[in-house]
Amino acid sequence: MNVMNDSPRRKELTRQAAQLFVQAGFDRTTVRMLAQEMGIKSGSLFHHFRDKQEILTAVIEEGTQNALIIAKAALEQCDNSAEARLQAMARAHLETLLTDRNAHVVALYEWRRLDPEARDHLSHLRDAYEALWETVIDEALAAGLIHGDRFLVARFVMGALNWTVRWYDPSGPRSPDDLAHELVAMITHRPV
Repeated sequence: MNVMNDSPRRKELTRQAAQLFVQAGFDRTTVRMLAQEMGIKSGSLFHHFRDKQEILTAVIEEGTQNALIIAKAALEQCDNSAEARLQAMARAHLETLLTDRNAHVVALYEWRRLDPEARDHLSHLRDAYEALWETVIDEALAAGLIHGDRFLVARFVMGALNWTVRWYDPSGPRSPDDLAHELVAMITHRPV
């Protein structure tokens, strides 16, 4: 299975599909709705995608690829201290939510709608992203910066960050950096 495609038109269609999946949900989004949103005929949609399942896969794949790119760049640009790396990952995760919000929301809420083949295809990307978090959390645990079970710490941190898609207002008084600092302060028991 290969759903990634560098075609600018396909990327735009994927972006529009992500928005519609967030608004209506994958199950309630019809091919006709997708085509109308994309400004094409229903049959033309199948020139770009095999079916609706492939569109969902493309949305999640592109969003997860972008999250990996942002996280890796953040880790390369920060110093090597456990706290800086934890801060960089939290900030990168929030940046992903802000720059690619719809794809991220679709990945969070519609993953269960993927067929087994698509899940298998995308699992390596999800696992790679989670592995970055686990490495950073292991470093923070080893440095004594945080305490607890790595699996639980990772799930709590990512869960808290993922939930920001429901309440965070980018035009509000707190920046993504503020949120990342606050999260790290909470889990490390340090003042902001």
